[in-house]
Amino acid sequence: MRNEHPLDQLRELRPDGMVHALTDQASSTAAAALGLDERLTLLVQSAIAWRDARRPQRLFKAARLKVSAACVEDINRQASRGLDRRPIANLAGGDWLRHAQNLLITGATGCGKTWLGCAPAHQAARPGFSVLNTRAARLFDALQAAHGDGSHARHDPTGQARFAAD
Repeated sequence: MRNEHPLDQLRELRPDGMVHALTDQASSTAAAALGLDERLTLLVQSAIAWRDARRPQRLFKAARLKVSAACVEDINRQASRGLDRRPIANLAGGDWLRHAQNLLITGATGCGKTWLGCAPAHQAARPGFSVLNTRAARLFDALQAAHGDGSHARHDPTGQARFAAD
């Protein structure tokens, strides 16, 4: 058995939230008065809260959005753009994701498809949906490769929102 401090061993296991909570408890005199069960309960609750707080950051990073500041609330709905308010409101609500519906954005070069695609992707990542921003050509190549090696059949699409731009 290795003779290491338990905090170092926890760091090797990478439960970062628990390490953070344990460090906080070590500096707290109130935590020292608690029993083992109570301290362990506080550690687990703190670790879960820490993980839940970091989840949106992790999802935004994994999404690889080209325009990370784009959001549904900032969509320009001027009449000259020809955008209908109802579909935009549906995008903001997120029901289309829960019903496993797709979103396809088409248009001429330079009309703002990438920004418009990043806005609902950003909106979807807020409540915890996994999002990936990719070009359609790359998505089709990946699907073809997955079909070729059979891995597409093992993929569970529930809970995944995929956005293709261009």
